[in-house]
Amino acid sequence: MEFGKIDRSLLDKMNFRLPEDGTFTRTLKPAVKQPKLFLGGAKWGRKEWVGLIYPAKTKESEFLDFYIQNFNGIELNTTHYQIYPEATIKKWAEKAKGTDFKFCPKFPQSISHYSDLSSTKALADTDRFLASVVNFGDHLGPMFLQLSEKFGPQRRDALFSYLQKLPKDLDITLEIRHPDWYGNEAIRRELFQTLHELSIGSVITDVSGRRDCAHMEITAPVTFIRFVGNGLHPTDYERIDDWVKRIKSWLEKDIREIHFYMHQPDELYTPQLTDYLVKELNNHCGLSLQRPKLIETTGDLFG
Repeated sequence: MEFGKIDRSLLDKMNFRLPEDGTFTRTLKPAVKQPKLFLGGAKWGRKEWVGLIYPAKTKESEFLDFYIQNFNGIELNTTHYQIYPEATIKKWAEKAKGTDFKFCPKFPQSISHYSDLSSTKALADTDRFLASVVNFGDHLGPMFLQLSEKFGPQRRDALFSYLQKLPKDLDITLEIRHPDWYGNEAIRRELFQTLHELSIGSVITDVSGRRDCAHMEITAPVTFIRFVGNGLHPTDYERIDDWVKRIKSWLEKDIREIHFYMHQPDELYTPQLTDYLVKELNNHCGLSLQRPKLIETTGDLFG
């Protein structure tokens, strides 16, 4: 992911500490039932994972099978580039049968990046996208709408109108990137208030060069975190440690699901850092999440 990327030489100088919980997060009621955690990456089609978490000589047609054995969720970026036919979605969902695995489809770019959110085509593409991904059935996780960095708050009427048209029985989250959404307190408050009223999640993006996107506002029962690491730089582990502490506190709040998806400039390192995250969550939160099955190690890469 190029968004928010900074020169590696600057990483040691960055303040990566997570901000305090936002207004809507602080006012969440105590948990009646502990939230479920879903962890993973953004793609299963990674040839560099053969010999790491995919057995040697694994065929590409089998990558998803082994991905599901290592993670329990995926940020499904492939739906950003095309709307898949019903048969394809059902085929992927079938591979997750008997598990609680979740696919989290990304809205197509024809809607999020190349429309005004109000055109007949944008609304028709939305209907086609939703009709496609509902075929995941019980394996459908939250969908996320990622707006372009150019989509500023001057277009908020179009955005809010579009969000109001989305179905209320599906979990949907929104990622905002234009800095003006965060730089003006009134605009920021209006954004999160609107998402809260519509029960739409606010994607929290933890990326080096845009710390404002780690806003720590939970506006819906399902929260979605995108973590962008820096190739196993020491600060990656420090940031994960900070997230473990924060997630531990959130496990006591009235949240249904927490989704945490890992990104790296070289996705070779995604399984390793996810393994560290799972190990630390288990150690500090009393959980028993399954760790990725790292083949090149004994499965205990971090002790």
